[in-house]
Amino acid sequence: MGIKILLADDHRLMREGLRALLEEQTDMSVVGEADNGKSAVQLAAKLMPNIVIMDISMPGLNGIDATCQILSNCTTSKVIALSMHTERRTVLEMLNAGASGYLLKDCAFEEVIQAVRTVASNSTYLSPRITEIVIKDYVHRIPKNELSSLSGLTTREREVLQLLSEGKKTKEIAELLSVSIKTAESYRQQIMDKLNIHSIAELTKLAIREGITSL
Repeated sequence: MGIKILLADDHRLMREGLRALLEEQTDMSVVGEADNGKSAVQLAAKLMPNIVIMDISMPGLNGIDATCQILSNCTTSKVIALSMHTERRTVLEMLNAGASGYLLKDCAFEEVIQAVRTVASNSTYLSPRITEIVIKDYVHRIPKNELSSLSGLTTREREVLQLLSEGKKTKEIAELLSVSIKTAESYRQQIMDKLNIHSIAELTKLAIREGITSL
């Protein structure tokens, strides 16, 4: 049957290019495409792909949190990050979320194929620029004070934080998450209390710094 792949990237050109090249491989097929994290989670649950190739910076729900949700719901799926981010903390967050691979967007296409086959065979693939020794050190030996300041937030609070930082109003957030406006307001207050931040501008700066969203 081959390796079933879901592409998650908010750039259509990137998805189309990957699809065309991946489907040239006789052992691979692209079963779906998502242009945001929320859609990626929904499609993964529906299509049960072997591999999800996941961008990190996406609207609505970023690739890190989308990865957490996908791997929680689809235990047979594996995620490969395909990102421009090389920051230590972003890489650490993605691997801690459960990603089995991490590629940089400037890699050669042959490396994407190699990563897909490696991860599909239950191994880990990391771009040569992110060495195995360094990443193991990030995952296993990083001091607690080096972890994201968002580590105390729940999954839903992180989702609300991203939406707030993307300029969504409380009513819009309530509609997107199918909750009441009062509940959405409650999430916002909980986030501010936990982070000791009391303005949307400061929350946005933090979200960008932590890789939750991008400019």
